[in-house]
Amino acid sequence: MNMTTLRKLPVAQRLDLVEELWDSIAADQGALPLTDAQRAMLDGRLDAYEIDGNPGRPADDVVADIRNRL
Repeated sequence: MNMTTLRKLPVAQRLDLVEELWDSIAADQGALPLTDAQRAMLDGRLDAYEIDGNPGRPADDVVADIRNRL
């Protein structure tokens, strides 16, 4: 499927494809090595989360809000 075909898909279907792609990337986390700077940034964010304790919002809620704005 080329980009022209993808752009012709309805927005909801393109969002579904993005979600599927993101999930597949997340499943292959080991395939992308982190630099020392990236690892330090992630460690800092994890430390901030542990101090704050705010879990944020469920991804499904965030995606629903994005879709409602389109």
